Amino acid sequence: MDEIQAMKIQAGIERFNDWLDRYGEVSYDHQSFFAGGVGRKAKALYYKMPLLGTAAVAPMIFCEAFVPAARRLFWKPMRFPIADAHYAMGFALLAGLHGEEKYYRRAVHFLEALQESRCPNNDDYCWGYPFDWVTRGGTIREGTPLITSLPYIYEAFSAVYAIDHDPGWLRVMQSIAKHGYEAYRDLEIAPGTASCGYTTAPDDPCGVLNASAYRAFLLTKASIELSEPRYMETAKRNLNFVLTCQNADGSWFYSIDGTRDFVDHFHTCFVLKALVKIHQMTDCRKTWSAIEKGIAYYTNNLVDTEGLPRPFSKRPRLTVYRRELYDYAECINLAVLLDGRFEKLDQVLSAVVADLFARWQRDNGSFRARELFVGWDNVPMHRWAQSQIFRSLCLLLSRQQSAKYGEGSELLLNAKVTS
Repeated sequence: MDEIQAMKIQAGIERFNDWLDRYGEVSYDHQSFFAGGVGRKAKALYYKMPLLGTAAVAPMIFCEAFVPAARRLFWKPMRFPIADAHYAMGFALLAGLHGEEKYYRRAVHFLEALQESRCPNNDDYCWGYPFDWVTRGGTIREGTPLITSLPYIYEAFSAVYAIDHDPGWLRVMQSIAKHGYEAYRDLEIAPGTASCGYTTAPDDPCGVLNASAYRAFLLTKASIELSEPRYMETAKRNLNFVLTCQNADGSWFYSIDGTRDFVDHFHTCFVLKALVKIHQMTDCRKTWSAIEKGIAYYTNNLVDTEGLPRPFSKRPRLTVYRRELYDYAECINLAVLLDGRFEKLDQVLSAVVADLFARWQRDNGSFRARELFVGWDNVPMHRWAQSQIFRSLCLLLSRQQSAKYGEGSELLLNAKVTS
């Protein structure tokens, strides 16, 4: 990345920060159409009786494709823990990069919000969605802990703890890791290989690939940072499941349940990101082999001829959009983690960043959510994916500056902030 691009990224981040201050920290969501009573019933009917259910969800799908702002008719703006975690990580990166306490204070603010939004009736810190989520397997109630939320929030607390060494953050990290280790079902697939549950339900069917990838990463990181070797053994079992389930072409299906066998962009990135981070912490050879195969598939099948993210290589159903901001965010995250290791991926990163600032960032500083077949979805949604794109750009800028000035540039704030 050259100096001009770095300046453009910094300017884009500053514009976004100004927008975030004005807009506030609650938003609609891509699930808003189906979070309210009407939407939930329609979606449940779709899963139970597809033909009749298709007619029931048709008005929501039409609005999603042509009138995205109609979300406000179906549900309310909400605060999302995953978004707060990404904002905390992004501001922690800016704090380390610029050595300015204002960014550190913003990161702390989002951690405090996370402490307030933890799932009730749980001894340990954990988080889920702030709405009832209708899925193929039934309704996951608001406040149900999800393994897919936990790693981001652990990373957020870990990032700020690395700056100020506040023992309060460490206690939260310990609680998160304990919950991640104890609360989720492990379904043994083979000796030393287990799939973990998506939720804490004792009968969770398991089988979702990104869930096991997330838990493998979380427990690997926690095992090292918290000196808890028991976490590593469970992490290895979940990691083995992810490695075993990689298809011959290098892809991963969303699940091994035989039904959700689609291959999409950001879930593939979720799995690959987890593997890359695990490899960076453990230098596991078999993990690197899976990464190489996965990146080959990714760059050949989930990137189009313009070098931009394709939402699906194998679709589960008809989609109403051409491209998605979430895919851009996860593409950047993955490419930054693997910077310099795969030439084609580096080329994709350049194309994605250029297109992001050319077409996706709006005059008010926010980013468009989706490029539809007709027009754009301009509804700013913190979970989908304003916070993710913010964090990915902060990571990109931080790594670029570290490469230029040395790793110590990420730790400037340590001399300025006390716990």
